[in-house]
Amino acid sequence: MRAREASAKAVARVVGQRGSLNEALAAVAERVAPEERPLLSELSYGALRFYPALEPLLGKLLQKPLKAKDLEVHTLLICALYQLCHTRIPDHAVVNESVDAAKSLKRPWARGLINGVLRRFLREREQIETALSGDLAAQSAHPLWLVEAIEQAWPEQAALILAANNQRAPLTLRLNISRKAREAYLAENFSNGGAAPTAYSDYGVQLEHPRPVDNIPGFAGGLVSVQDEAAQLAAQLLAARPGERVLDACCAPGGKTCHLLELTPDLYQLDAVDIERRRLDRVRENLDRLQLNATLIEADVTATSEWWDGRAFDRILLDAPCSATGVIRRHPDIKLLRQVGDVAKLAKLQRDMLARLWPLLKHGGRLLYATCSILPAENDEVVAAFLESTTDARLVPVASPAGIKTGYGRQLLPQVGGHDGFYYALLEKYHSP
Repeated sequence: MRAREASAKAVARVVGQRGSLNEALAAVAERVAPEERPLLSELSYGALRFYPALEPLLGKLLQKPLKAKDLEVHTLLICALYQLCHTRIPDHAVVNESVDAAKSLKRPWARGLINGVLRRFLREREQIETALSGDLAAQSAHPLWLVEAIEQAWPEQAALILAANNQRAPLTLRLNISRKAREAYLAENFSNGGAAPTAYSDYGVQLEHPRPVDNIPGFAGGLVSVQDEAAQLAAQLLAARPGERVLDACCAPGGKTCHLLELTPDLYQLDAVDIERRRLDRVRENLDRLQLNATLIEADVTATSEWWDGRAFDRILLDAPCSATGVIRRHPDIKLLRQVGDVAKLAKLQRDMLARLWPLLKHGGRLLYATCSILPAENDEVVAAFLESTTDARLVPVASPAGIKTGYGRQLLPQVGGHDGFYYALLEKYHSP
């Protein structure tokens, strides 16, 4: 299977079945030659990143919408428009290869349609783009509900957030500084440039250009891991101490689990809980590569009676399920998969998780609430509601200059060329009067 055919199939799976892009790519990648897989990734990620802009563009080019059974022809055209608008692939190559891909998709009748649509776009691009200039979703390449939510929450930063979401995310490493100082790692492996220390994480190294993990110095030996700078702050802010018992709720894929153990190798115990076995397998793979140990528990973390042994934790990290609106550039399928009503449902789940896990915390213990969302409904509003209903909980200042201080925590917003969007609030349990 060629890359363009495969990307049309992958994007169609996301659009039609509301599946994740990772799963969609996994379903086709093995059938694509290794040398074409980078193009498969580029087209699939790019088409979904700009789908809210490319969809209305295609609507202007088609005389009538394609039938549902021809979704792969529709997504093949979306992928082709992405190439014409956002890559340096020659126009003639895009047109010819897309026409040929229709035959591979067993839609030979569509070859003429694809040729005509793409050539019309090349002829009339300026007029068509002008006609869409008033379409806010098309101009921002975001669904309208999300644009409005971002503008309401962050009116001064909205334009930069939207721009960051449409960029490729940088590759950032987390260094195990107990094995090597960051300055030494950079001097040994990037003395001529190509990487720099992160601004807020004491453990981060950001590469100028992405590369396969096999080509990252120290990765195979467990010296470094791939983790965004914003996520690296979790273990630092939780500040677990030797001899403590720690819970990492919703732990997969295990980056924060491993970082907690790297920073405090002499914890008494670290329990890492996740609801899916296959996700826990990822955690185990990371632990094994880094030669670390944790107690992995497959369970619904809110069903505490089914997995908790009754011994209270000194520290709890709750990286709660969320809209993931802070990591859209890494997961552009979020633009299609997330719907306006999801935020309220997720906020209810987040409040429930806080309420269920709070009894597991010792008096004097601390819980770090984290999300990769930038929406206050999942962040400050969740923490505010929890504090109002919980007499023995109080806020602790988040000890980091990263992001923006909010009423209850700190909000990191996605940065062009920098960290992802993330939220942190730190809570302490005390003896209420």
